[in-house]
Amino acid sequence: MLIDRFADDVVVWAPAKVNLYLEIHGKRADGYHELTTLMVAVRLYDTLVLKQADELRLRCSDPGLSSGPDNLVLRAAELLRTQTGCNRGAAIRLIKRIPQAAGLAGGSSDAAAALAGLNRLWRLGLDRSRLAGVGAQLGSDVPFFFYPPAAWCTGRGEIVEPLPLGRTLHFVLACPKTGLSTAEVYANVGTSFQLVQDRPPHETAIREAVAAGRIEEIGRLLHNRLQPAAEKLCPAIARIHARLAQLKPAGVLMSGSGSTVFALCHSRAEAVSIARELRLGKDEEEFRVYRVRSCS
Repeated sequence: MLIDRFADDVVVWAPAKVNLYLEIHGKRADGYHELTTLMVAVRLYDTLVLKQADELRLRCSDPGLSSGPDNLVLRAAELLRTQTGCNRGAAIRLIKRIPQAAGLAGGSSDAAAALAGLNRLWRLGLDRSRLAGVGAQLGSDVPFFFYPPAAWCTGRGEIVEPLPLGRTLHFVLACPKTGLSTAEVYANVGTSFQLVQDRPPHETAIREAVAAGRIEEIGRLLHNRLQPAAEKLCPAIARIHARLAQLKPAGVLMSGSGSTVFALCHSRAEAVSIARELRLGKDEEEFRVYRVRSCS
């Protein structure tokens, strides 16, 4: 994430993420799934503007998103106060650009941005390891956003090992207008993954390919165990995947628990071309298109 201070305001840009690899290893005793995933932060940002106030309050640019205590931004603020004993307030304005329920972790990124921004605003002096630990109590994806641009995440996703990116990655995101519930997607995975004998053995290979910036190899190794379950709930995912594959990028995959499908492109020029083709297509009203690159 990017963070800066302007006069009395702290401004944080909260990036989206895509998953280049996601494998499920079983159900945990706490109800979560044990997984391994490779995440990359991308330059599609929500923005949080924070300033000192007598109490905690939130305004959101999206009227369909709650600005109440159930919002992850306010939950993050309350948890940070509890963990540190700080009793200060803040007026927070959230400008939403990342689609919701799309597998891009917009809510988790906003929570991480709130923690980082309030740490700066309230001069708490917490390092990113401490902030990531607080974030892990809010959601499995939150800790990742303290370690961009890429990381290998295990456990339920909260154990983060930063990875280098060998080169800038260019993506085209196609986001169906129908989002998906993460819990519902996981519920529909069932137990079939436990019986799969041909589980992709290439976790080390994709990590090495990402570190070396080998685009063709990364494209061949893309994997998401959740995609078949998500396609049953949202058939548009399969249609978009097929359409993107026809345009011959390096690879195509659903991000996270969906519903966004992305094309990993060989170059910026190819990303421009693919985004143009999608926007000109006859089904353009079915999904939104974003051309993005990995964060630096």
